[in-house]
Amino acid sequence: MADHVDFVMEQWASAMPELDASSMAVFGRMLRIMKHLAKTRADALAPFGFREGEFDVLATLRRAGAPYRLSPTQLYTSLLVTSGAMTNRLNRLEEVGSIIRIADPEDKRSMLVALTPAGQEKIEQALKVHTQTQNSLLAALDASQQQQLEGLLSQLLVASER
Repeated sequence: MADHVDFVMEQWASAMPELDASSMAVFGRMLRIMKHLAKTRADALAPFGFREGEFDVLATLRRAGAPYRLSPTQLYTSLLVTSGAMTNRLNRLEEVGSIIRIADPEDKRSMLVALTPAGQEKIEQALKVHTQTQNSLLAALDASQQQQLEGLLSQLLVASER
């Protein structure tokens, strides 16, 4: 069963046989899978009206646990985005009523970002769709293969984050 990356690998083998392009087989597939996942995710979440990164902000607040509050710094650090990108996302989410900014009870000079009840309801519905979408994509692998893939990807992630 050949895929597009097999075609690319054949081209490299022919064009530059001296090149060890074996890593391209792995990373090429990971990149193509991520592109497919991004499109599938965007299509699944489109009914919720999220703009770039808004789902991630709300999901991060929701997984933080009750009372679903974090500082902007905690959010942008967790999501690996700049403070400017986070400010834009927060402004939009505040406009649509998904979050509010409140004074930090422990430091009145600081603000916290909190889910509103509407934001909590929206992200919980979206998370159900999101996880169903991911589960359906992973269904091509059995449970053992999924565990193996998770372990291997974790190894690569730990190595790349050093």
